[in-house]
Amino acid sequence: MSEREFKKSSILIVDDEQEHAQVMCEALQRIGHRCDVTYNLAEAQGRMQKKKFDVIVTDLMMEGRREGLDVLQLAHQQQPPPPVILVTAHGAVKTYKEAMGLGAFDFIEKPLDLEDFRAQVSRAAEHAALQKQNQSLEQQLQDTREAQGFEGIVGTSEVMRKILQTARQVAASDIPVLILGESGTGKELIARAIHNHSRRRKSRLVALNCAGLSENILEDELFGHVKGAYTGAAGDREGRFEHADGGTLFMDEIGDMPPPMQAKLLRVLENGEVVRLGSNEPIQVDVRLISATNRKITEMVADKQFREDLYFRIKGVTIELPPLRERREDIPLLIHFFMNQAAEKHHKAAERVTPDAQQLLMGYHWPGNVRQLKTAVENMIVLSPGPVLDVESLPPEIRPAGAGSPAGLSNVGGISLNQLEKEAIRSTLKMTHGNREQAAKILGIGERTLYRKIKEYDLGDDQPQRNDE
Repeated sequence: MSEREFKKSSILIVDDEQEHAQVMCEALQRIGHRCDVTYNLAEAQGRMQKKKFDVIVTDLMMEGRREGLDVLQLAHQQQPPPPVILVTAHGAVKTYKEAMGLGAFDFIEKPLDLEDFRAQVSRAAEHAALQKQNQSLEQQLQDTREAQGFEGIVGTSEVMRKILQTARQVAASDIPVLILGESGTGKELIARAIHNHSRRRKSRLVALNCAGLSENILEDELFGHVKGAYTGAAGDREGRFEHADGGTLFMDEIGDMPPPMQAKLLRVLENGEVVRLGSNEPIQVDVRLISATNRKITEMVADKQFREDLYFRIKGVTIELPPLRERREDIPLLIHFFMNQAAEKHHKAAERVTPDAQQLLMGYHWPGNVRQLKTAVENMIVLSPGPVLDVESLPPEIRPAGAGSPAGLSNVGGISLNQLEKEAIRSTLKMTHGNREQAAKILGIGERTLYRKIKEYDLGDDQPQRNDE
């Protein structure tokens, strides 16, 4: 969202001094706002019943009465209520406090400084636009929850829709599931969602991360032991397979499992029996296996680092999660989700993310994927001095050097503005894989404007095109 978009807002001006009302209207029209002008409370009420305005500017005193407060109350009957700026004579401090207590967005004194006036209205328009965006994102979150029914998994991109549909379909069966993806993409979330929507949901989901565990530790963790099996084994202990009996075992980073343990795991999967360390008695278990890895497991199979027979046993249905950089259209929704989550957790107000901060978040490469984004947003909530998350609140690795300028723009002296704009459009289209709707959002311009610029700069032929356009 850019300043240019905020300057296309719909403004209602209410003032019984017609000449003053027209001056305000002309000042706002010069920067692109659309203005309706009314001269009393009754006219304003009628206009507000017929049309929704982004911002309302009203004189406080009209016809000798404080009718501006009545306009403010009318505005607060709308959902969402538009920001209201009150205009009054100098020195009305008591009324100012009362108006702000009633929810006025801002207050400006006569005689107007037109530059300050335009800036205040533009800030109010930005607030209104971001409020609408947050409302839209909240509705998308709600739609996602209702459509997929998978709590905690956020995404409306085409690739995520397909993944969630697959997860929902396999949940009803007992087929093994192998989840592939980089660290932080949400593999355990998908595993939990599958378990929670399976017939085994009333039994346990037991998780084990295989990364960094030796063969002996893994064997003990998976199969358990009997008293005296080794030094320090003071009593019997059931392993993860027994603990998950009737439910689901989630083995994360299964690609890190030592080869000898791969053979032992395969035997359990084939006969459904585990034998505790130090015992000869098999124990029958009924467990559904969901496994995950961030490694290229097919290459490991080809290189004889992972048993081919075990691979075919665990792969059943394979779900591959994309890195966050390949589904950037989900980032605004994820930011909104994590912002609300962190604000509730830390008991802090979180109103919005500024367009500049959101653009940097959208453009970052996210090596740690969704997990890193969640941590970044939570840090912003904790460290931000107020409810608005700006560039200064971003983690150092995302925040560019300098005073909040977007990364990569520190050495642009001597380059024409047209060339800068052309390169920004070219690189953004490349980043979004030709998704013009998403590129327009990142650039902060309308889609029609983007189409016109693509034609103007002759960028149509050298950009990747989506098959669904």
